[in-house]
Amino acid sequence: MNRSLVLFFPSIEGGGVEKNFYIISNFLSKKFKEIYLVTANTNLKKKFGKQIVVVCPKSNFWVNQNRKIKTLICLILLIKNFFNKKIIILSFQSNVISIIFSKIFNKKIIIRLNTSIKKYVKNNILKYFFRYIYSLADRIIVNSIFFKKEIHGIFKLNSTLIYNSHQKLKEKKEINFFKNYKGLKILNIGRLTDQKNQILLLKSLNILSIKNIKYRCCIIGSGKEKQKLEMYIKNNNLKNFIKLAGYKKNAEKFLYKIDLFVLSSNYEGLPNVLIEAQNNNIPIISSDCPTGPRELLLNGKLGDLFEVNDYKKLSELIIQFSKNKINLQNKAILSKKYFYRFDLKKNCKKYYKIILKHISYER
Repeated sequence: MNRSLVLFFPSIEGGGVEKNFYIISNFLSKKFKEIYLVTANTNLKKKFGKQIVVVCPKSNFWVNQNRKIKTLICLILLIKNFFNKKIIILSFQSNVISIIFSKIFNKKIIIRLNTSIKKYVKNNILKYFFRYIYSLADRIIVNSIFFKKEIHGIFKLNSTLIYNSHQKLKEKKEINFFKNYKGLKILNIGRLTDQKNQILLLKSLNILSIKNIKYRCCIIGSGKEKQKLEMYIKNNNLKNFIKLAGYKKNAEKFLYKIDLFVLSSNYEGLPNVLIEAQNNNIPIISSDCPTGPRELLLNGKLGDLFEVNDYKKLSELIIQFSKNKINLQNKAILSKKYFYRFDLKKNCKKYYKIILKHISYER
């Protein structure tokens, strides 16, 4: 093995992609003698094993900068530290930059795409641009069958499917807002962004309030949409029913003693939070967004789906669940039968085998 492994993740934030990255990187750190991580997040060094050499800025100044600036800093770090070394790059973010670096300096690169390409491919110019850039990668990894079909359908490129890996948490914690409450307890976890579309959830819950359905909903996450959500809650007198709980470390531990999990996203990659909910036998209602939810819920066999932005349909499904929980609860129990898809060792070994294959093949 004559190539070092370089993991490229400029802006490590707090979502499901990052959780999956921790699992994969720490698994690979036990397989490679020389493994590096290039990131601008100097504050997260402790999350990685000692085997991983973290290549990052000396100053914490860059931690709170936007992703574009972090990517530029990490490109400089790549050039400075690896331009003349024999390496293979496993890129989890800012793949265009990492691919361009790899081609200029004759490095091998494997990219992992995390979010539906419909998020950023808005016209034919962008379509041709990304298709060309991605075609330069030695391997493309995606995390759902739907995503694999999307890559092939739009870009005419082949990709390899590796599902997200699940790592069971030992800690479980009840949300204070739900303690001793006898009505319907609903949970949403996700960054407060346009992508996660929590305003849709609030609109559907407002209908429940108008119809006097007893419920409480907790939304865990932080982000730029917080003020907008707070204003909607205030204007519709929903403060007693809905709580914005902010960011919580290991938020999946709160998937405990709740009745229902709702995903309201406009788009996803493969939403880890649905996997966590399935692991805890929590009934799920999710938007049928690209990509992931329909696949995870087996076309509605393991949970209920509604069209993106259809808040009225979401409210109907929640009201239906409040009146008869058995059907959706049975779907939640059935999901354990299909949980083998997210086996940690099995999926991490797939990454390892792909890397070994490309290391052993010299250009």
